[in-house]
Amino acid sequence: MTSENTKRILIIDDSTAIHRDFRRVLCPPTSPGHDRLALLEEELLGAGVLKDIPREESFEVDSAFQGQEGVAKVERALEQGRPYSLVILDYRMPPGWNGVETLRRLRQVDPALPVVLCSAYSDYSWEEIRQEFGESPLLSELRKPCDGRELRQKAQTLSEMRESDSVM
Repeated sequence: MTSENTKRILIIDDSTAIHRDFRRVLCPPTSPGHDRLALLEEELLGAGVLKDIPREESFEVDSAFQGQEGVAKVERALEQGRPYSLVILDYRMPPGWNGVETLRRLRQVDPALPVVLCSAYSDYSWEEIRQEFGESPLLSELRKPCDGRELRQKAQTLSEMRESDSVM
């Protein structure tokens, strides 16, 4: 169940571990029974990342493991009137579309959707990405492994940007 303050994020990445790790940062447990897990995650992700996260910063996170699946989910979300606030997209997703091709298709479906390109290694430089897609506050890059605080900050900022654009 989502509240009206919940922001929807779609992770498109071929790695199950990345989905799990990003969910831990974006959807930390809120029940007291998760204290031991929270301590382990804090040790892994950094102190303070999972503490005192206000309810208004909650995220609903969906997963897609290939670009085609991600674009289909974005299309369905728009049709249902529940668009995503942000997509976190891996550059490399063998054997299907890579992140750049997926981004091209996402821009055709929803040009106002913020996207964070995320990868440990890319076949494209950030300059090549900007050359093809232009300078845009809706497009950002994050290198793996990433800091949990940086991931949350990008998710919060870009999803708020999406919300403010939809209100205008």
